[in-house]
Amino acid sequence: MKANKEMKEELKQYSLDEITDEIVGKVGTEEREQFEFELKLDLLGDIVKQTRLERHLTQEQLGELIGVKKAQISKIENNIKDVRFSTIMKVFNALKAKIKLSVELDNTELNIA
Repeated sequence: MKANKEMKEELKQYSLDEITDEIVGKVGTEEREQFEFELKLDLLGDIVKQTRLERHLTQEQLGELIGVKKAQISKIENNIKDVRFSTIMKVFNALKAKIKLSVELDNTELNIA
């Protein structure tokens, strides 16, 4: 029983940021930027899929709404990187999503609602 208590006292807790810094790379590194970019694409795909399912649409039906094949919808939902931005915008319009886009370049911010 004593050994178990000592082992618990020796365990160090780490935050998610600390673990991500250690495994992926620190903020600002190329590896971390790539990781965060891919994570955002993955989340975007999840949002598209979840919304499509809530609207009771198949991938094929959503594709028909915007003039693309089912495969394009699948690529968006599964984070395949060769999808056009215009196609993603059409998907969100078809799903009646409100789109807000914010771009910051050299301390200049551009918001597109």
